[in-house]
Amino acid sequence: MALASGTGCYVLAAACGMYAVSGGASAFLQVCLWGLHGIVLALLLRRLGPTGTALGAALLAVVVSAAAGYVAGLAREDTALRQRGEQVEVTVVAERLDPAEGRKGRHSYYTLERAEDGGTVPGEMETTSDLYDVGRRLTVLVDPEGEVRPRTPGQADPAAELAGASGLMLVAVSAVGRVALRGRRREGGGSALAAGVAGQPGTADQEARLRELLRTGPTDRRGYIRVHPEDYPGLTRQRAARIAWETGLRAEAFGNRGSWRFAETVVEEVPHEP
Repeated sequence: MALASGTGCYVLAAACGMYAVSGGASAFLQVCLWGLHGIVLALLLRRLGPTGTALGAALLAVVVSAAAGYVAGLAREDTALRQRGEQVEVTVVAERLDPAEGRKGRHSYYTLERAEDGGTVPGEMETTSDLYDVGRRLTVLVDPEGEVRPRTPGQADPAAELAGASGLMLVAVSAVGRVALRGRRREGGGSALAAGVAGQPGTADQEARLRELLRTGPTDRRGYIRVHPEDYPGLTRQRAARIAWETGLRAEAFGNRGSWRFAETVVEEVPHEP
């Protein structure tokens, strides 16, 4: 539990650190840092659960954390514009659209002039659709430093971006929790195996669960019942094939991709115990 909690805190800390340096670091450096973060996270998660699950969770956490950083960056721009932006009455004097690329949505970009003195507003205002016509008068927030595009007060609202970034980080931390849960199940299975070796009902329970699954479990579109071997650590593949044979099924030896598959007819049968 301590390792899982520490790993979750590390995911949050790394995401916050990357967000802090994203404003001044080059794209190449950011990619290198995210890669290093992924390696460290994979090593930590490997101590919590199976290798395949750990690697998948590490990749998911890194990708989602990077997306959260991007969304949080948008919120940072909105916050900066609200803090130092000047509210100005402007007139739309020109409009351009993104080049057409298949079904991709085309953003609109507007050149603005101050209604008071006719001065050009630095930067173009961007919208995700064609909202304004040339000659339209608007109230916008303008960055005196020219670092952030002008936006209307309604656009410069960081609440949605912050909520989105929080949701993405929740997904990243949940990936850590999933690996920890799988690891606990595996440890529980290992304890059950040890109990079975000592003559107590450990392996027997796993055999009973497998028999029940093979009798009543759902099949995939190819007619196979798919079983995760890590859920039955006390059983060998040959023992599982024997149990399947006793229930009228055969164990598939071809194309399992980390799972055990059982059906009445298989391409290649796993030899089972006598």
